[in-house]
Amino acid sequence: MKHKISYGSVRFSIIFILGSAFFICSSIEFVSASIHEYNNERFTPQSNSFFFHGGSEGLYASSQKIDKGKSFIRFENVAFLRTKESADNHNEMQSRTGLIEAIVLEVKDRERIGDAYTKSNAICCTPKLAQDKLCSVGEVILQSNPDNSEWPRRIQTFFEGKNLETKMVTQSVEINITGMYYLYFMFCDPQLNATRIKGQTVWRNPGGYLPGKMVPLMTFYGIASLAYLLLGVLWFSRFVKFWKDIIQLHYYITAVIALGMSEMALWYFEYANFNATGSRPMAITLWAVSVTSVKKTFSRLLLLVVSMGYGVVRPTIGNLTPKLLLGTVYFIATEALELVEHLGNINDFSGKAKLYLVLPVAFLDTWFILWIFSSLSHTLEKLQMRKSMVKLDLYRKFTNSLAVFVLLSIAWVGFELYFKASDPLSELWQIAWIIASFWTLLAFSLLVVICVLWAPSRNPTRYAYCGETVDDIDEEAISLTTGVKVVPDIGAKLERKEKRGSSSTDALTGLREDLEEDKRE
Repeated sequence: MKHKISYGSVRFSIIFILGSAFFICSSIEFVSASIHEYNNERFTPQSNSFFFHGGSEGLYASSQKIDKGKSFIRFENVAFLRTKESADNHNEMQSRTGLIEAIVLEVKDRERIGDAYTKSNAICCTPKLAQDKLCSVGEVILQSNPDNSEWPRRIQTFFEGKNLETKMVTQSVEINITGMYYLYFMFCDPQLNATRIKGQTVWRNPGGYLPGKMVPLMTFYGIASLAYLLLGVLWFSRFVKFWKDIIQLHYYITAVIALGMSEMALWYFEYANFNATGSRPMAITLWAVSVTSVKKTFSRLLLLVVSMGYGVVRPTIGNLTPKLLLGTVYFIATEALELVEHLGNINDFSGKAKLYLVLPVAFLDTWFILWIFSSLSHTLEKLQMRKSMVKLDLYRKFTNSLAVFVLLSIAWVGFELYFKASDPLSELWQIAWIIASFWTLLAFSLLVVICVLWAPSRNPTRYAYCGETVDDIDEEAISLTTGVKVVPDIGAKLERKEKRGSSSTDALTGLREDLEEDKRE
């Protein structure tokens, strides 16, 4: 039974997808890799100070073994703009009429900002602390690290006279110890309230501009590209060898392998370009995000149609409308999440806004899982009733494998939630890449399982759909390992002849069951 989709519904789906993608792209503030840009940002009050978070990244220590192997944070064209009311409180002849400080510190030194002497919440120096010569009035209280007296680093910039703007001197802070580094711009003078900041800072690791926690991912994507290439070569060799016995399902598996190969290659080149230039190649990034979303959607739809027994126990996919609708919604939700994750904020300190995009994807993944296992249950039941033992064994292996992968996914989600909850300041940034790479590895492993179970061979009848219910006898008469037909005994022949008379009726009954199931979907 063939299901037709109207041209109007297809056109509406395409317009909806393109419109949603345009809205998502237009709503994202695109930024460049390890270049943190500040566009007239305001400072936030905190205790008796005002601060602005200038960025945070994991940085490796400078290396002498690598050419241009310095790790640094460079301030470029950073300027501060105060209001006219604030400037009018001073005269032209005065110097240093306002102080703004840039504080660079490693995350383990975060407690060294503020008043630790009297254990108060004050961040800026008070007259009482100044009398004890513990700090200077108007400055942020900053205690030196006893192991390294130069850290945390403080860079001061002053307003002069009645000037509305002052600029930081272009300079770099070299990083000699591996760690998670934070940059804050702070001031203590209430008269500077409503001051804004503009400019940019460039953060660089010894091997390039790639942020610290993303450095291992470039190597991972390179290895994953080779793994997909190897799988593609092995699959294609069998595809060509047994091309006369290829079924429709093999084309879908080939498409998923090609998408996975393209996805890994695009991400590797995107990261390599990012690392070399310090800015994301927008075209490659958009392609990588889109191919990732298409591959995720297509992979889930492949699992769904396999679980429904398409090409094995039923000749059609069934009602296409709910499948296309779920696939379309999932693609849009995944595309939105990927765009925000890769083109939004580049700080290693992730924001809470991404939560609103993670929840729809998690809900749709759950929907897919429930639908897949429900379909597998119906398929196994149908195969058991028809006594198709070879196909039943195949689907039991697939069901068991899928159950293991789902359990691993649930366990890993729990671990990921625990990891992020126990590391709010990204102190474990050096192993954070494992979180993202696990899902890629899991998807690849599941694809390998499907390729092994549904590998092209000279005996496609072991999983190909056959209209007769007695096809099980022919399937079981062929060895899965040797492909040699087993000669049945005389009793089996007589039993087969008795059943042959009712085979036509059984086939029609099975077909009617498939059609009724399609209608219910």
